[in-house]
Amino acid sequence: MSSLTVDVPYKKRKTYTWLYFLLPSIAIMLVFFIYPIVLTFFYSFTNLALTGESAKELKFIGLDNYIHMFEDPTVKISIWNTLIFLFGSAVIGQQVLGFLIAMLMKHKKKSFRRVIGTIVLAGWVTPEIVCALCLYSFFGDEGTLNAILGFLGITEVAWLYTVPMLTIILANIWHGTAFSMLVFQAALDDVPSEIEEAAVVDGASKWQILTRITIPYIKDTITTNAMLVTLQTLGVFGLIYAMTGGGPGNSTTTLPIFMYNQAFVNYQLGYGTAISMLLLVIGVVLSLFYIRSMKE
Repeated sequence: MSSLTVDVPYKKRKTYTWLYFLLPSIAIMLVFFIYPIVLTFFYSFTNLALTGESAKELKFIGLDNYIHMFEDPTVKISIWNTLIFLFGSAVIGQQVLGFLIAMLMKHKKKSFRRVIGTIVLAGWVTPEIVCALCLYSFFGDEGTLNAILGFLGITEVAWLYTVPMLTIILANIWHGTAFSMLVFQAALDDVPSEIEEAAVVDGASKWQILTRITIPYIKDTITTNAMLVTLQTLGVFGLIYAMTGGGPGNSTTTLPIFMYNQAFVNYQLGYGTAISMLLLVIGVVLSLFYIRSMKE
């Protein structure tokens, strides 16, 4: 009986000790993550504005912002532009190019890897706004690319006007490919060389080794990197805004650009937060898709 009276309080103390260590993390998550999401969700059902009659009194307007959002043709254009930008620069561009560069550097000398790695990392470490200005100067009417074309006797092209979506996709690929390269480089270094050597002895080609050994071995890394790059690209704002401002017209207006215009240009914060909730839902859906792919 005496042992029971001593052990039970000790077990209770031991059971709840972990909670004290988690309290700081829980508090930070509540203040900086959960609270802003809940507040944004609430404001999306209000008429919150910075100017006009709506700014005088905050009112709950129900689903009016969401109804207006799905009736707005610009929202549909923005969703389509977001998906094109996301698929072109993240899913295809950064993933594929990062993997190819990582494969190129596999089993190469350290000096070669340092040179290539430094060149690719230069775009990643450059601040987004600086990257946008550099690519704007490159694709501008009197920029570097047109200077090269003129030197070669080729007709100059107004890149930012004729193919604006392509320019921002290429800019984001240049800016973010280094992240995928580093992730894939670390994963490829962990692929056992014995398996590849055994496949070579068995007569497997380089393509067979790549598709049947290398890619299946780093499948989880590919999915994880795709999810991270997708979420990063989904929120890209400064690069697009500095290069095209969402134009010409609405040709490069993605959801972050449209949300900014409604919230801070038109001062309709309630409508802008409703658009941000749509952006959040898209991010959650894509994340769940990637997580399910990893389980499969």
